[in-house]
Amino acid sequence: MSDSYKVVGLWSQPEASDVDAFEEHYTSTHVPLAAAVPGLRKITVVRADGGLNGAVPAFHRLAEMHFDSPDALATSMRSPEWQAMHEDAQRLISRFGVTMQALAGWEN
Repeated sequence: MSDSYKVVGLWSQPEASDVDAFEEHYTSTHVPLAAAVPGLRKITVVRADGGLNGAVPAFHRLAEMHFDSPDALATSMRSPEWQAMHEDAQRLISRFGVTMQALAGWEN
């Protein structure tokens, strides 16, 4: 087991005409909200340039939020900062028609 418990969020591709607006909101609003979550040890965000060997990537964005433990994540999820991030994710989903899948687990 690792010393990092992670939440991984996988964002689908917005419509081509919406990519710039999605990126502006994601980088200037959503990521700062996520970075403000208490108990967060580290955040990593990745934008797909393309799939390996020319394949179309399954996702547009990947975000990893690192916590000390499942209990630390649970505490963070009860915070107003988490709620603000969650509400903003719902705005992104509604405005751009994207989906976001999330999972949590130990890094190894």
